[in-house]
Amino acid sequence: MKSAVVFCLAFFCAAAVYAGDDIYVVDGDSLKLGEQNVRLAHIDAPEYYQACKRADKSTYNCGIKAREKLESLLKLGELNCKTVGKDIYNRDMCECFAGKVNVNLEMVRSGWAVVYKSKDAAYLEAQADAKRAKLGIWQGKYMKPELYRILFK
Repeated sequence: MKSAVVFCLAFFCAAAVYAGDDIYVVDGDSLKLGEQNVRLAHIDAPEYYQACKRADKSTYNCGIKAREKLESLLKLGELNCKTVGKDIYNRDMCECFAGKVNVNLEMVRSGWAVVYKSKDAAYLEAQADAKRAKLGIWQGKYMKPELYRILFK
């Protein structure tokens, strides 16, 4: 029995590695890895069609910008994702690394995602730094992605 528990824990906690052809970036916090739908854990990025405002009040599509940032991060190395839970849509919640770069954390650090349902100090510090530097969505006004989903989906 003990070996079965160890096997199950090792199986569910193991990180999976993905090749470029198996990866499709849906938006700034969602991936399709082969047939698996994945949500990046700890973060929430603007929805694909979501618009934001710059400091000069001009509008831009921050959802597409977030997706582009995620795509650029995935080019930094082999993608390695570890499932840390499930979301309400039964997608795997994963923490992903492209090479040595924590993709989830870098999305927050660059200002293209906010911390979502996490009290992890590294994520909160990265968000505070991005906000202070007015990076990504912090350059102007934006609607929280979770509110945008409620109002526009």
